[in-house]
Amino acid sequence: MFAIQHQYIERDSGRVCTERLFADRAVKFLYSNARENAPALFNALTSAWGSGLLGYFHYKTILSTKVSGKQDILQSIGINRDECVDNLNSLDTFEKVFERKIRYWKCRPMTENPCAIVSPADSRAIIGSFCETSSLFLKGKFFDYEELFGCNKREWLSAFQKGTFAVFRLTPEKYHYNHAPVAGKVVDFYEIDGDYHACNPGAVVTMVTPYSKNKRVVTVIDTDVPGGSRAGIVAMLEIVALMIGKITQCYSEIKYEFPQPVSTGMFLKKGLPKSLYLPGSSTTVLIFQKGRVRFAEDLIRNMFRQGVESRFSKGFGMPLVETDIRVRSCIGNAISNL
Repeated sequence: MFAIQHQYIERDSGRVCTERLFADRAVKFLYSNARENAPALFNALTSAWGSGLLGYFHYKTILSTKVSGKQDILQSIGINRDECVDNLNSLDTFEKVFERKIRYWKCRPMTENPCAIVSPADSRAIIGSFCETSSLFLKGKFFDYEELFGCNKREWLSAFQKGTFAVFRLTPEKYHYNHAPVAGKVVDFYEIDGDYHACNPGAVVTMVTPYSKNKRVVTVIDTDVPGGSRAGIVAMLEIVALMIGKITQCYSEIKYEFPQPVSTGMFLKKGLPKSLYLPGSSTTVLIFQKGRVRFAEDLIRNMFRQGVESRFSKGFGMPLVETDIRVRSCIGNAISNL
């Protein structure tokens, strides 16, 4: 699964792009050689301790003290410094670069359609369904549905049965704040302990269902309330990955000011910052109830596009091409049952 390159489709232009996979050789070693020949080492490195140690050495590295040097580094990893809120001089470690704030209110416009569901992150997205009769049926590929919400949350397994989902994979250079994809009231919020497996496409295919094995935060939102998006119950799962230290909940209604932790009973406004991955690559998953969302046609069309080399397509034996999308961009529309 690691031999081929990994390509995706850029939403704005429709271009097929080849992903620059960070530390691909190291991930290949970990998920092929170490996993098979040194399971103790593999388990140690994908634990909280091992992942944190790798993250410390990788992201605490001091960048060049010269502004020109920093500009070169930011440009080489695909970061638009003009979007950044903070002064370039303050981004003196990779950790600070990956935890940067952007002027999302200007550079990430959001539709005014109250029924729109928006992307929670700058990411590469795939959509799917739990229903066997759906052309988007992907059950058992990225996560195990039965273990996804935790063993003590059977009510949510029932609520989302035969529903749909969207997987948003954040690569290391991406803006790492999650934004609320819908408007609504938080009816449940909890954390599930787990591992720290990599989000590299090859590692995902090798592990099979890693997203339901990793440590994750679950936020369940009722959008059928006054001021809500009318998309039923929506679950947002924020999932750690290799070298992700933690997920900080920091919901802010005014840019990034006065951040507050997310809690049950809170009303979240669509498109506003909700949380931050610290730092590296990671994954956010949205789960929708059956018949409550209509995904954007281009996301569906891109998934089945021919002539694109995707490690997901190769590994899972079916067309699975990601679309590169921006946070707060529309990924679909709610289907109200009222």
